[in-house]
Amino acid sequence: MFNLIRNEWMKIFKRVGTYVMLGLLVAIIGITGATSKYLDSQKKVSDEWKKEVQTQIAEDKEMLKGNMPGYMKEETEKSIAINEYRLENDLKPYQKANVWSYVEDNAYLVMFVGLFTIIVSAGIVASEFTWGTIKLLLIRPISRSKILISKYITVLLYGLSQLVVLFVVSFLLGLILFGGIGESAHLAYVDGAVVEQNMVWYLIKTYLLKTIDVAMMATMAFMISAVFRSSSLAIGISVFLLFMGSNLTSLIAMKFDWAKFSLFANTDLTQYTGFQPPLVKGMTMGFSITMILVYFVIFQVLAFVFFTKRDVAS
Repeated sequence: MFNLIRNEWMKIFKRVGTYVMLGLLVAIIGITGATSKYLDSQKKVSDEWKKEVQTQIAEDKEMLKGNMPGYMKEETEKSIAINEYRLENDLKPYQKANVWSYVEDNAYLVMFVGLFTIIVSAGIVASEFTWGTIKLLLIRPISRSKILISKYITVLLYGLSQLVVLFVVSFLLGLILFGGIGESAHLAYVDGAVVEQNMVWYLIKTYLLKTIDVAMMATMAFMISAVFRSSSLAIGISVFLLFMGSNLTSLIAMKFDWAKFSLFANTDLTQYTGFQPPLVKGMTMGFSITMILVYFVIFQVLAFVFFTKRDVAS
């Protein structure tokens, strides 16, 4: 199995596109760094932060009096709770960016990691059929299941490596641009209460939990690739759902609670760590993990059944 994974890994890095995607990821991080540095230089540090926080609380409470979608209401309640906690405990909010706030902001760039992983995942099976190399694989004394497993593990390792690049480069660039480590605690709003979390552990946990999102999107692309033998179809469908799936689910969730059964309502487990509120009120991490496992099993069963049972002689 190790040799199979190594061979698949070598195939990925023999392609020019792999280095292009890596370069694009680093370039995007650089662009966000330059933008953050410029915006940070325009900020004015105020000595009357308590007054500003009190004003923000008053504005948020006024907003709550109107009709708001559930998601926006929870965001506003979170803002009020955190700001009140700051006043009670004399915790000054960020007024200038630091390395940790920059790394936290770049967590949203995981969508690009997902995009690049989808491209690799969509082609790792379908390309074998396109180039006709699938026959060379199948004549070897190795079961089809092992071949597919090795390809899937390689995809996951590639996605994980991209996340590591995102985190490490963001940290190093943030350290260069903003210096220092700043505030060591992160205020999160979890289960209706404000809790202080260690900043380093919070960021590591956030990035690790976001690997679930990347892994599920890659798994879906992998399944489509194995079922339809088309990398373009797998990329097209998966990329569309990557960028639109959560947005469409959010719109549905404003009206219907059954939106919580959608894959895209559950893959982002950071909604249970204070990074953002749950998409549908009442959702729990246990529920989301269960839904993820259900979708994972469905995707894997489809991929393995079609790959191992279908005739590839043609």
